[in-house]
Amino acid sequence: CSFARSPSLFGMGMWSLGLGAVGAALAGIFLANTDLCLSKASNATLEYLEGADLHGEVIKAKSLWDKNGAVVMAEASELSSLKPLLEELGVPLVAVVKENVGTEIQDFRPHFAGDIYIDEEKRFYGPLQRRMGGLGFIRLGVWQNFMRAWRSGYQGNMNGEGFILGGVFVIGAGEQGILLEHREKEFGNKVDNADVSEAVKKIVAVK
Repeated sequence: CSFARSPSLFGMGMWSLGLGAVGAALAGIFLANTDLCLSKASNATLEYLEGADLHGEVIKAKSLWDKNGAVVMAEASELSSLKPLLEELGVPLVAVVKENVGTEIQDFRPHFAGDIYIDEEKRFYGPLQRRMGGLGFIRLGVWQNFMRAWRSGYQGNMNGEGFILGGVFVIGAGEQGILLEHREKEFGNKVDNADVSEAVKKIVAVK
């Protein structure tokens, strides 16, 4: 074999393989920290959301916002600080989760000032469900978000269908429509509270 007879050629070959592996790893890290491998979000329609059957007590989603509008969280956002403004305007703050794995809802309650429902159909995570796989764990933003949640005392879970990305909706009263739709770009990607406040102030309650 020519490589065996020429140590220098063998060394160059191993060096090239090493460089190729490093290059592939760097390319993987680069792609994981962009949105190039993440499917584009598909905006939900009011008709799509309002037909969802929500469990806790079984209700149609439309009843949440029919009279006064609503802020609906399908992610672990830090929106409880907006509770005084929402109460002043008569707008409910509710959370929907995909499932109740173990004590997930029980663990979440101390960190959320509102009602929690289970969206088994995952309408608030669609119409096109987006998942962030294992590459998400090498995104810098994901680790920053995990650390922020850990410091606040809520760690969430990656069990069950925890890899599905969620979002936040501000929905107007009656047929006013969706006034704000925020979709997570990565685990823990929070909506801007100022954007939520601005959208909530546009809600016109049904008399």
